[in-house]
Amino acid sequence: MPPLVADERTTLESWLDFYRATLAQKCAGLPEERLREASAAPSGMTLLGLVQHAAAVERNWFRRVLAQEDVPRLFAPADGGGSGGGGGGEGHDGGFELAEDATYDGAVAVWEDEIRRGRENCAGRGLDDTSPFMGGEVTLRWIYTHMIGEYARHCGHADLIRERIDGRTGV
Repeated sequence: MPPLVADERTTLESWLDFYRATLAQKCAGLPEERLREASAAPSGMTLLGLVQHAAAVERNWFRRVLAQEDVPRLFAPADGGGSGGGGGGEGHDGGFELAEDATYDGAVAVWEDEIRRGRENCAGRGLDDTSPFMGGEVTLRWIYTHMIGEYARHCGHADLIRERIDGRTGV
């Protein structure tokens, strides 16, 4: 639970961490085949795909946009096509598409590394610090707010997927 009384930065970082932890909890205790299961037809979304997408979005906003790092895509579509969507910059599906050899442990390791690198890139910056974006500027505050919304949305997806898999609901 994020603190009820805190400064703005602590509040933003705490809510982002809350949603990161919520996504991990939605995946906890499931075997690999269930993490790959698209359980809410007609959507093909899976819990493993959501973790990959989270890693891709972390990389995009905290490394590519904020720090202006030139880093490659994490999860390119099999056909190599697509041009980003949802801010993930990972092709047409933003990391949702699963490679045959994709594993949950592998995706979590990448996700955790992207979170760590993102935190490092944010550490020395103020909320009003800007980075070039789409012909203008974007603040770290905006990026944090966007990421909280991104995770909140996908945690809702994860909640529905998990409930359809085994009936588990809640945080």
